[in-house]
Amino acid sequence: MKREAGKDKYVSFAREPNGLNVEVQRVEHESRVHLDIETDNIEAEVARLEKLGARRVRKFERWWVMEAPTGQRFCVVRATRANFAQEANAWE
Repeated sequence: MKREAGKDKYVSFAREPNGLNVEVQRVEHESRVHLDIETDNIEAEVARLEKLGARRVRKFERWWVMEAPTGQRFCVVRATRANFAQEANAWE
């Protein structure tokens, strides 16, 4: 585990290149687990998730914070892994 400089709210677990990224984050809301959904088209993914019942909470410069019908918060973020296109799931 390592604490990233300048990111007091995050602790990252070591991983292989392009592997699953796991971070522990201190949050202000009630959710105890926070997931990020990586995508190559943020607006399309946010719209798809809204059709499934999620709602937009807050837009940041490069991602959206969303909330599931259960109250669980999560983010929709841009893809950063080099192998994203080869390993991405396509949801229709």
